[in-house]
Amino acid sequence: MLRSIIKAYNEAVYETDKEAAFKIVEEAMKQGITAEEVVFDVVIPAIEEMMSMIIHDPDANLAQHFMTAQIATEVTEKMLTRFKQSPKIVGTVVMGTASGDLHSLGKRIVMGCLKAMMVSVVDLGVNVKPDTFVNEAVRFNAQVIGISAMMVHTATGEHGCRRVREILKERGLEPRIKLVVGGAPYRFDESMYRTVGADGWAPDGVTAAKVIIDLIGEVRQHDAT
Repeated sequence: MLRSIIKAYNEAVYETDKEAAFKIVEEAMKQGITAEEVVFDVVIPAIEEMMSMIIHDPDANLAQHFMTAQIATEVTEKMLTRFKQSPKIVGTVVMGTASGDLHSLGKRIVMGCLKAMMVSVVDLGVNVKPDTFVNEAVRFNAQVIGISAMMVHTATGEHGCRRVREILKERGLEPRIKLVVGGAPYRFDESMYRTVGADGWAPDGVTAAKVIIDLIGEVRQHDAT
């Protein structure tokens, strides 16, 4: 039964049919599937399927990325209220667009996927100052700062990731807080993330979730030693 539910849900997500996806989940619950199974056996694998599709299918488009994240977020939020026990949070990330940048779609896709994968996300919005990124990361005990930039000058400028890296270094926070970046400029130059001082990057909003979770793991491992 679970296999058929997974197949139907994946098809609905692929077609960006949110209403159908919700209906499938509700029917699954009526058939005895638990909220935990919906999230961990249906929703999260669907995100991972989308990650694989992006890598192998050049026709995967932004609408599919966004709807996968949107559906995953809304389904997960509903299911969390029905969990028998509160789920363990993987970690925390603060996210925003670089100073001078007002584009938010890519960030929203990443946030949706992260929330569905049990990562706590603090949305700092757009046009975020470097010191705000660091201050809020410290305030929320975040393991990762995510900075989105859709223009070359906001990706490489002195008020973007470069300055955030400098502040982390000045405050001795580099071992506890990782930096990840994303956006169009990094797709054109895959080495740019190193130039601006980031620890990682992702070519799209969906795979960024995995990069961030891996970086959270690195911080957790460091803290444990």
